[in-house]
Amino acid sequence: MAPTRIGYIIRRLRSERSLSQQGLATRLGISPSYLNLIEHDQRSVTASLLIKLTRALDVSIEALSGVDEQRLRGLLHEALSDPLLGAHAVPAQEIAVLAAQPEAARAVLTLHQAFRAAHHDATRLMLPTGTRVILPQEEARLVYDERLNFFPELEAAAEQVRADMARAARLPDGEALPPSESNHMIATRLRQHHGIVVRIAALDGAFRRYDPDSRLLQLSDLLPRESRGFQLAFQLMLIEGRDAIEHLLQDIAPSTQEARIVIQIGLVNYAAAALLMPYSPFLAAATALRHDLDILSARFGVSYQQAAQRLSTLQKPGERGVPFFFVRTDPAGNMTKSFSACGFPVPRQGHSCPQWNANTCFSTPGVIQAQVAQFTDGRTFLCFARTVTGISTGWNDVQPVHAVAMGCDITRAAEIVYSDRLNLQAPAIPVGISCHLCDWTECRSRAFPPLHHRLAPDVNQRDSLPFTFAPEPPG
Repeated sequence: MAPTRIGYIIRRLRSERSLSQQGLATRLGISPSYLNLIEHDQRSVTASLLIKLTRALDVSIEALSGVDEQRLRGLLHEALSDPLLGAHAVPAQEIAVLAAQPEAARAVLTLHQAFRAAHHDATRLMLPTGTRVILPQEEARLVYDERLNFFPELEAAAEQVRADMARAARLPDGEALPPSESNHMIATRLRQHHGIVVRIAALDGAFRRYDPDSRLLQLSDLLPRESRGFQLAFQLMLIEGRDAIEHLLQDIAPSTQEARIVIQIGLVNYAAAALLMPYSPFLAAATALRHDLDILSARFGVSYQQAAQRLSTLQKPGERGVPFFFVRTDPAGNMTKSFSACGFPVPRQGHSCPQWNANTCFSTPGVIQAQVAQFTDGRTFLCFARTVTGISTGWNDVQPVHAVAMGCDITRAAEIVYSDRLNLQAPAIPVGISCHLCDWTECRSRAFPPLHHRLAPDVNQRDSLPFTFAPEPPG
């Protein structure tokens, strides 16, 4: 793995904050000439100076560790290895140089997305509305990635609504609204402030249905309590968070109307989660419980998946939680949702590694699996995953089952309860982004060979591995 160029990262963060070298050096208590040497990777950064940098730039240690650069490297590696391009392997050193130029790297990724969209269009997979540059869901995922899945505007809007509900409940100043009363207070606010009546009913083919004319919100009688509460919060934040959401949408400038609606729904979902799981109390509870999701979900009256997804949003400057990745995948290996604040290389193409516990947890439904996973570039993560089952609409309905996988950099493993039963000193499980990008040649779970390794099949021998590779040429 190419070394992290911390000097470049410091220079980029300083520039983003419109700080001169003199200004940052003054905050750090060092000379501008010494800072200049650091920014050109000609001097190392001591532990004490690293702490000062996090305070002066208001960032986490992870931001200085090169998480953004690592994420770009992973995306570039995947894009430049796309089989559709038919290109030769790009050396890791060249990818690292490109990743160190974020604007150029994003331009390459945008061109790759446009290429894939053009290919889909050419093969008649075009949306009815016309040519697209990027699928709406992928465009939404990029929005979350760029903001580390943290939206301060929505956090503020949710805090204001909670404060208003606490005053309406005549709670003493400073006393938070108890989670056990949230659903009732949200339904009351919908009725009293917005004239919206909530009804639990049998709905054909829907879980939530709102009629703006009659101001009637119907929730399916099949929804469990946690899901009803979330749908109530969604409806309230759709109304009371409108200004914040519209401001964000203007800033994001989605490329199509479909993408705009997909991103809007995602932002309202975020605001609803912030309303039910307020930032500071949720972070405090998560830290005290060492991120035990079963207890967190019970304490805040939400589902396992809702609590897990909220954990992935705790990146408020000055009050950051552990940077997590969050992935939801189905039994076929399709990723239906993903966020990453820790540089985890979420695959954009193909299926994820069968050795990753996001896939193996389907063999133990409802049980949390934990593992230490290492990629070929040396990055290592604590990963934990379990299945969640969707709502059944009847006897003949096949219940949807997904895996919810989370994790963090291995350096934060001690802060997570799921590391307790693992031997963190034992060899990690080798995991790849996906088979065609993975260089683990000794893997028995391979579905197909990597793009840039020559096969060496032998008619006279049947090996235990699915593929046999020719030796790498010297040099």
